[in-house]
Amino acid sequence: MSDVFLKDAATGDEFLPPPPEVIQADVARALAEDIGTGDVTATLLPDAADSAYLLCKEDSVVCGRPWFDACHRALDPDVRIDWRVKEGDCVRKGSVLATLQGRARALVSAERTSLNFLQTLSGTATVTATYVDAIRGTGTRILDTRKTIPGLRLAQKYAVRVGGGVNHRMGLHDAVMLKENHVRAAGSLTAAIRSARAMHPSLPLIVEVETLAQLAEALREGCDRILIDDFDAATRREAVRIAHAAPFNGAIPLEVSGGVDMTTLRSIAEDGVDFISIGGLTKHVHAIDLSLKLGLPPSG
Repeated sequence: MSDVFLKDAATGDEFLPPPPEVIQADVARALAEDIGTGDVTATLLPDAADSAYLLCKEDSVVCGRPWFDACHRALDPDVRIDWRVKEGDCVRKGSVLATLQGRARALVSAERTSLNFLQTLSGTATVTATYVDAIRGTGTRILDTRKTIPGLRLAQKYAVRVGGGVNHRMGLHDAVMLKENHVRAAGSLTAAIRSARAMHPSLPLIVEVETLAQLAEALREGCDRILIDDFDAATRREAVRIAHAAPFNGAIPLEVSGGVDMTTLRSIAEDGVDFISIGGLTKHVHAIDLSLKLGLPPSG
């Protein structure tokens, strides 16, 4: 897995997939779910050496190679996988992504599980890349959310990065995010911010605001990012103006959530916000159409 090593397109920062033990745990659960007490159909095949090739049936961004590899190596440690593309590559419909050589039974037993990972993560990376391309040149970054497939959060958030997006908080443990319920319980936005700072001084603090008055309050109190949720276009532009004017001078980035699709995305970015978060990156998954076929790839 060490050959899968990527750079963030905007920052140049290098990043890796989740740790090998996380990927292996994902794969072990998925294989156990699929194979159960044994692949009864695979026993119909001779347990002899064979070859296979991986075919992509639609344009996509490739993502999920470490999970694909781990599925096949879990059933055949000696399998040879020769990738023709890199993680993060944009490929065209009809591309042969990889060839494999191993035991026939292991190849077919690992087929569906390995494709499930690759098609799902490639789908997340592909849709993320579409959103990133749509706002290219604006300076705005695309964020994911916690709306992920249960058990695959690290995998899907990795796929977002492969597609050029940025991870929001990974979970409820690595950032404080104040929303209306927290403000209501604390009595005011200021009280909620001060309580969060006192209890978790080392964690990033993200504050959701519903009005321009709350925006000004959050800017005065200070935090790491402000989420302006469901503002109309005029109010959003005024929020950007306030946040960028003295004395705040754009020091606290603004994030937009809600009402975002491909028809509104570019105009929101051009208003000058720093981030746009989109739950659909990981929630509305369009799995890429892939197939693994025994035999040699067609020539030409």
